[in-house]
Amino acid sequence: MLTYPNIDPVAIHLGPLQVHWYGLMYLLAFLCAWGLASYRAKQRDGWTSDMVSDLVFYGALGVVLGGRIGYVLFYEFDKFLEN
Repeated sequence: MLTYPNIDPVAIHLGPLQVHWYGLMYLLAFLCAWGLASYRAKQRDGWTSDMVSDLVFYGALGVVLGGRIGYVLFYEFDKFLEN
């Protein structure tokens, strides 16, 4: 029989606030993308650090809003129609 690790999906408990592992991975991914894009912007012409910052900000905003809208449309659509 295979054994599976029993990993808690919550990485950090701060009172009522819970930080999940997938949230930390999103944060790490955006920080890596920001760092890599900033590095490449210094190497080539065309991008500025302000453009990279805007791209990361709007990308993160799109991930959060898209995730919420997708959740409502695919999993809670009946409740959405009731309200």
